[in-house]
Amino acid sequence: MRNTNVTNTLLCMCLLLLGTFAMQAQDDVPPNPEFGKCYAKCRTPDKYETVTEQVLVKEESRRLITSPPVYETQTEKVLLKEASTRIVPVPAVYETVSEQILVKPASVKKIEVPAVYETLTERILVKPESGRWEAKRVGDGGYSSAGSAASTGGAYYDCYSDNPNDCVVKCWVKVPAEYRTVEKRVLKTPATTKDVEIQAEYKTVSKQVVKTPATTKVVEIAAEYQTVSKQVLTKAADTREEIIPAEYKTITKTRKVSEGGSSSWEEILCKVDISAQTVRDIQTALKTAGSYDGTIDGQMGTGTKKALLKYQEENGLPVGNLNIKTLQKLGIY
Repeated sequence: MRNTNVTNTLLCMCLLLLGTFAMQAQDDVPPNPEFGKCYAKCRTPDKYETVTEQVLVKEESRRLITSPPVYETQTEKVLLKEASTRIVPVPAVYETVSEQILVKPASVKKIEVPAVYETLTERILVKPESGRWEAKRVGDGGYSSAGSAASTGGAYYDCYSDNPNDCVVKCWVKVPAEYRTVEKRVLKTPATTKDVEIQAEYKTVSKQVVKTPATTKVVEIAAEYQTVSKQVLTKAADTREEIIPAEYKTITKTRKVSEGGSSSWEEILCKVDISAQTVRDIQTALKTAGSYDGTIDGQMGTGTKKALLKYQEENGLPVGNLNIKTLQKLGIY
């Protein structure tokens, strides 16, 4: 039925009017029209609602249920062997101790301390001070009786001969004493003796000694028990009546709420305002809403018109045209 209505609605049901003719006298025209806007009076779709209801599948019934007896497992301890005692020997405890044993007693030993010498130096007179004669000519070394030399006709002063060998003066010259340095060892500390103490010598020996003598002790032997299990009746068998509730099934169905028909005048897009981009926007919005699965091509083809009609019917919008309410619902106006 919807597919038949698509063509009829789109081709027959919409009456387009320009706002410029809104003031003309007619029997049925849009109220309060605005210049430059277009209007259409189209069919509104039938309104349906989805309801759920409970349907009886199986009536209430009764049945007898027999409950078996209930047992529980209980455990108890059974004495197998009474408590007793026994005497247990406790061996002696030994320990290792160490002690010092004298091997050699202390003693005193005399040792010689050798004498200590030191080396001293001493000057010894080898030859005492003396004198000797030395011959000098007048003029040699500047000698003269007056302490200076004067030349007179080639002869020295105080020398009355022209031959210098005749003018020899002998002087008594002092010869200093001669000494020699010699070394000698001199006793500094004489030889002595001293006493040296020799410490005693000991040896460490280890031996086992009794720390705790052997004894006996009484040991308690605990009683022995065994855990046994047994079944005990906690609830006897019985019979009871059980009510089996009725079974229902929830079904969902669609019912018509109101019949579709003509609506009031609605503003629509004028033909001059419908561009390829506008159609692409409509196709994109319809695809997002799940009503259109065709190509976004900007062409108002059959697929786009069917998708638009489906979207309008599902959302209770005026059908059959690009009315403003539909565009607002799609979010593109």
